[in-house]
Amino acid sequence: MNYKQSLSVAFLGLFLSACGDSQVKVLKGNFLDTKLGTIENKKMVVVLPKPKIKPSVKPKIKKVPKIKKVPLSVHAKKERFKKILVPISVKVYNDLESLYQNIKKDMKNNRNHVQINQLKKEYKAKTNTELLHALKPHPVSIVLAQAAAESAWLTSRFTKEANNIFGVWSFNKKEPRIAASGMRGNKTIYLKKYDTFTEAVEDYYKNLGKNWAYKRFRKERTLTNNPHILVDYLGSYSEKKEEYTKLLKSMIKYNKFDKYDINSIIEIDINTTKIAVKDKNTTIKIDQNETTATDINTTAIVAVDLNKIKKIAVDINRTIETDQNKTKAFDINNTINTDVNGTAQ
Repeated sequence: MNYKQSLSVAFLGLFLSACGDSQVKVLKGNFLDTKLGTIENKKMVVVLPKPKIKPSVKPKIKKVPKIKKVPLSVHAKKERFKKILVPISVKVYNDLESLYQNIKKDMKNNRNHVQINQLKKEYKAKTNTELLHALKPHPVSIVLAQAAAESAWLTSRFTKEANNIFGVWSFNKKEPRIAASGMRGNKTIYLKKYDTFTEAVEDYYKNLGKNWAYKRFRKERTLTNNPHILVDYLGSYSEKKEEYTKLLKSMIKYNKFDKYDINSIIEIDINTTKIAVKDKNTTIKIDQNETTATDINTTAIVAVDLNKIKKIAVDINRTIETDQNKTKAFDINNTINTDVNGTAQ
């Protein structure tokens, strides 16, 4: 620092000590480049140097690599599907079967009219028979096959966003629902939204229990628990019709869904002749005149008292019919015939 600069600094110090803070105006700039001692409007003007600030160094943030979702294998999808849906389907089936058996007893004993009338209204049934057809649950294997086909093994968007595993449409603006990506003409298609899978399975059973398109299906499921027979009456569920029923049969067979089916008792009363079927391999007994009909080599062919029965369907893999002359019974595929004494031909 030279002599002039030293004198200027000393002069500046005297003025700063004599002036109050309110009389000093701080300006930005380089202190050594300013004209010291300048008085403007009787106020000391001082330009202070800019502080040298080191530029801040932004910390380098390492990008976390995105983890790619590895799609589940077909086997893994199926195992997950069964783990989730089999227990739910079995429980719903048992609940409905219990209701069906209780209502059936109530009708026989002429009681519980209030609940019966409520159920008739709910299922749009006009008679007791129609109500029983509506309440009788069909095998779990059919539930699993349709759920797998409609939800792509629980991986579809409708399943993930709405718990809709059966592709059930919605026509009610007030109920929870989601829009489908496609349209039918110029109209948006909506699908029902459920809170849980259990709710979806219950609604699925109810839909098949009261929709007019499944009237024949409802009747047949009171005659047999054989899924391969029953699915033939579900063509109306899909626009693919017969292709859809073939798909269901294939899925049941290939995935062995029928192992989850629950043996239930089916009683058929035809011309006062009652047949009780416990399961596929059990001896069949007819209580009319103590006539006994048994299965033949467990092949599901049953000989019946042809003088009493013209046509009967039983829960043993096949439908048994009699010819018009009432001389013999034969299965629907005409593979094995039985005479009236139950001898295989």
